Amino acid sequence: MGKTYQIGVVPGDGTGPEVVAEGLKVLEAVAHKTGIQYDLVHYDFGGERYLRTGETLPDSAIKEFTQLDAVYLGAIGHPDVKPGILEKGILLNLRFALDLYINLRPVKLYPGIATPLKDKGPEEIDFIVVRENTEGLYAGTGGFLKKGTPDEIAVQESINTRKGVERCLRYAYEFCQTRNTRKKLTLCGKTNVLTYAFDLWERVFQELGDDYPDVERDYAHVDAICMWMVKNPEWFDVIVTDNMFGDIITDLGAMIQGGMGVAAGGNINPQGTAIFEPIGGSAPKYTGKNLINPLAAIMSGHMMLNFLGETEAADIVETAVMKTIANHVKSMEAGKMGIGTREVGDLVVKYINKKEETHG
Repeated sequence: MGKTYQIGVVPGDGTGPEVVAEGLKVLEAVAHKTGIQYDLVHYDFGGERYLRTGETLPDSAIKEFTQLDAVYLGAIGHPDVKPGILEKGILLNLRFALDLYINLRPVKLYPGIATPLKDKGPEEIDFIVVRENTEGLYAGTGGFLKKGTPDEIAVQESINTRKGVERCLRYAYEFCQTRNTRKKLTLCGKTNVLTYAFDLWERVFQELGDDYPDVERDYAHVDAICMWMVKNPEWFDVIVTDNMFGDIITDLGAMIQGGMGVAAGGNINPQGTAIFEPIGGSAPKYTGKNLINPLAAIMSGHMMLNFLGETEAADIVETAVMKTIANHVKSMEAGKMGIGTREVGDLVVKYINKKEETHG
C-alpha cells in the first residue's frame, strides 16, 4: 500500500470553486487509473469568509498547512473586499509562513492554442521560469520620511540574502537537470544597474554552476529577456530570476503560451509543502456561468502530481489536456471556448479513461 497524500483544497473566490471542481474531477479520474491514494481537506478561506467573520487566515490553519503534502487553490479576490486585504492576509501570509521560496511557472504552448507570436509554435515555446518567491522588493522593507508633505521620501528596499539566492539558484540548477531538454539555465537580472543585488546573484550563479557541469550557463538583462521571449522564445530552457523580475516576465510568458486560461503556477517549498493554482485570478464577472476555462486549474493539478513524484499520473493528465485542446476547445478565452467549464473537465476525464488513446 502506497502513501496516502493529504491535499488541502481552497476553492476561494469568484470562479475559483468552479475550476477547482473540474481539477478535482480530473484528479479523481487519474488517481483511480494509477492507484494513487489521497485525502482532501477542504478550507473556506476567501472573500465570503472574510466578509462573514473578518478573518483572513487563522494561525491554526497555517500550522495545519505545514502537515499537508500539497494545497490546491482556486483563486483569491472578492469584489466586495478592498484589494490587498485577501492577497496579503492569505496568499502572502502563506508564502512567508510556509517559506514557499520557489515560484515555478511553466511557459508551454500546446498544439491547437493560438499564440500572438508570429511564426512561433509549440516547438519554440517550451520553457520554465524559476522565480525567487520570498525576498527582493517584495519582502516589504522600507518606509516613509515626511509623509504627506512636499518633501516626502518613500524608500522600498530589495532584500537579497546569500541563503535565499543560493537555495533558489540551486533549485533551478537541479530542476534544469531533470528536464529532457537542452539543460540550459539563464540568469535574468540587471547587473549593470542593480550592482549590489545582482552582483550577489551572478557570483552565486557562477559558483554553483561548477557543481552542475552538464548545465549550460547563460545570462541576460531583464529587458533583453523580454525582447527575446517575444522574438526567440526557443532560446530558453529554464530561466531563474528574482522576485520582481519573475513576477513581470511570467505574465509575458502567460500571454505567449496562449493566455491566462492555460497558465498554471506553483509556490513551492522543496523541503515542505507547496500551493498550486491557476494564475488568472477570480474573474468574478464569469462566476456561476459555466464559461470560465478550467484548463489552467487542471494543469495546476498536473504540476501538483509532478511535485508529489507521481510523474506517470501527471503525464496522463497532460496528454488528456492536449487531446481536449486539439479536438474540442476553440479558444482559451472565457466564453469563447465553444464548450462550457464542466464539459472541458468531462472531456479531460474521458481521455484519461481511454487507455489506448491516452497512451497512444
